[in-house]
Amino acid sequence: MDPRWEHLLRRAEQMFDRLEAILPQPLSPPNWSEAIAWRYRKRASGHGALEPVRHLAPLRLEDLRAVDEQKERVVANTRQFVRGLPANNVLLTGARGTGKSSLIKACLNAFADQGLRLIEVDKADLTDLPDIIDLVASRPERFIIFCDDLSFEEGESGYKALKSVLDGSVAAASPNVLIYATSNRRHLLPEYMRDNLEATRGPGGELHPGEVVEEKISLSERFGLWVSFYPFGQEEYLAIVGQWLAALGATDAEIAAARPQALVWALERGSRSGRVAYQFARDFMGKRGVSA
Repeated sequence: MDPRWEHLLRRAEQMFDRLEAILPQPLSPPNWSEAIAWRYRKRASGHGALEPVRHLAPLRLEDLRAVDEQKERVVANTRQFVRGLPANNVLLTGARGTGKSSLIKACLNAFADQGLRLIEVDKADLTDLPDIIDLVASRPERFIIFCDDLSFEEGESGYKALKSVLDGSVAAASPNVLIYATSNRRHLLPEYMRDNLEATRGPGGELHPGEVVEEKISLSERFGLWVSFYPFGQEEYLAIVGQWLAALGATDAEIAAARPQALVWALERGSRSGRVAYQFARDFMGKRGVSA
């Protein structure tokens, strides 16, 4: 072959290799036996991949205090799901640090031996949800797609993608996939006073929300199960502090002595939440030379 043609072919092959590197690639299945939880991550090239979570928080359902009603509802829904019974997508909303994400992680640990798996997806990557669902649809396991701290601003593309997957797409949802999301906003989108200007009244005085308001509440309505979390009272907060201290090796006397300090700690942070209680327990025991 003419050397000039050989050179041209080599250049063409190099060009195709570079194009392949930047063009979207189908999502590749990971080694499913490697973990029970996965994170979906976008590479710098734009390719998505499922990365195993190798150090999962060892949370148990019995570790969660002061959320018994919420725990009962989410556990019952998850139990139905892993047994192949009808179950709902779940939206957990309310005060920060009250155990929304911890409850989902504890459910994963409780039902992992029954085939439950979890895939965490950031809201920026929700447009790739159809690809993720297609990847796991034929698997024997049951998958929770976990969206933590979910909220949207006006015009974000992930909003429409999630709304379509939850309900409204031509394609039926896969029976082995549910979406569990946590949020501090019940309606997931910011609400403004001007939205109420579109409201109308019917002949009998009945109030009808405008289209903007309807759009903002429509995503939340697609979650079949709403679970609300509320700020803890003082005694509930102290009970959680005591539980974390005990888990870190504190004696009953140390737990009793820590109560006043735990209240000051919460006052300084303006919150009596489970997260604040955990942070106090680590600080309290750490100062005593106990490894957490």
